[in-house]
Amino acid sequence: MYRSVSLRAVVCLSTLLPAAALQAAPDADVAALKQELLELKQRYEVQQKALAVLEQRVRQVEDQPAAAPPKRLAKSPADLKGNQQVAGTGAGAASGGAAGGGSSYGQSLKDDSAPAQSVSNLYDEASGFFGGGKFSVETGISYSRYDARQLTLNGFLALDSILLGTVNLDRIKSDNWTLDLTARYNLNNRWQFDINAPVVYRESTYQSGGANGGNAQGTAEQTVTRDPTLGDVNFGVAYKFLDESDYMPDAVVSLRIKAPTGKDPFGIKFVQSPKSNSLVVPESLPTGNGVWSVTPGISLVKTFDPAVLFGSLSYTHNLEESFSDISSNLNSKIPGKVSLGDSFQIGAGVAFALNERMSMSFSVSDLIQRKSKLKQDGGDWQSVVSSDANAGYFNVGMTIAATDNLTIVPNLSIGMTEDAPDFTFSLKFPYYF
Repeated sequence: MYRSVSLRAVVCLSTLLPAAALQAAPDADVAALKQELLELKQRYEVQQKALAVLEQRVRQVEDQPAAAPPKRLAKSPADLKGNQQVAGTGAGAASGGAAGGGSSYGQSLKDDSAPAQSVSNLYDEASGFFGGGKFSVETGISYSRYDARQLTLNGFLALDSILLGTVNLDRIKSDNWTLDLTARYNLNNRWQFDINAPVVYRESTYQSGGANGGNAQGTAEQTVTRDPTLGDVNFGVAYKFLDESDYMPDAVVSLRIKAPTGKDPFGIKFVQSPKSNSLVVPESLPTGNGVWSVTPGISLVKTFDPAVLFGSLSYTHNLEESFSDISSNLNSKIPGKVSLGDSFQIGAGVAFALNERMSMSFSVSDLIQRKSKLKQDGGDWQSVVSSDANAGYFNVGMTIAATDNLTIVPNLSIGMTEDAPDFTFSLKFPYYF
């Protein structure tokens, strides 16, 4: 206000003083007044420019809260764990605002900056967590194929080159179907509780050739099936103790306990197949390992736009268990104890979003298991030959956001070692409430 009054006074003086001065002052005074008038005009122009610049800065400051940060493919974990919303492209958000008639340009920018739903689901899959305070129910089905061949020589070498005896080529083809039902609850995006109940169907085909009555070309085959039966129920708890920052990943520790609710493999008898005297098959197939197990683990997740890196490490300890029969011989019953070998598993991978509703991941994992031991009542512990294993996998997965609440997660796991299944395909349908 003060500046405005001053400027008006200057303008008035510039119009009145020269007229009065020209009437009463000599030529020298007129020249001095003209010079003073010129300086006043120059100052006035400078002040006008300064006012224009100041006004522009004020407008920028006033409009700043309405603007949103530039769009990111993957945002911070706090943003990703919130309510999942599908974010459109910039053009889509702008057109949606125009169609609605009530959205401003600033609001369109804000909606466009939200993370893609595929990224949120991808992050949830990698870290094992989902939106804070939510309940999730997941139905999954998996199929694994295992095909193993073993050449058995029963005899001795004569003259170091001729085998006297039988040659037996054994082959086992196993198909396993598992229906998994899982329920999860997330508390304040810190604690997560879940329970999983698998229903297992198994079918194994046993083949033996080359030792049936001396016929080298004869092959015997028999298939053993197991109707859908409850497997080992397991439940777990997880705690996120570290939130992702610019330099630190999300970190989650977990503890999982598995109960021996399925059919254990101990005491199952092997009988001779009626099709061949060289082929023995089990009477039934197990759906669990028969012992309690405890698995602590840790998982790390870090976003590097547009990718998400993740890794995990877990260790499984199997508790000793006593059984009324640990023998696989027919007409024999031997009570004893079983100590399954402990195992640890490590895995790492990378995932990235393909578009707003689809993401893809690639990972490798390796499970190493120690040898198991058996102990008959009154005897000593004995190691089970070939009970140790090293199972390596290469995994290709995808996350599809079917709706705001339903996600489809297909995954293909390819065995890279002899101890791993040839391949495993799974399809999960987590639904978030």
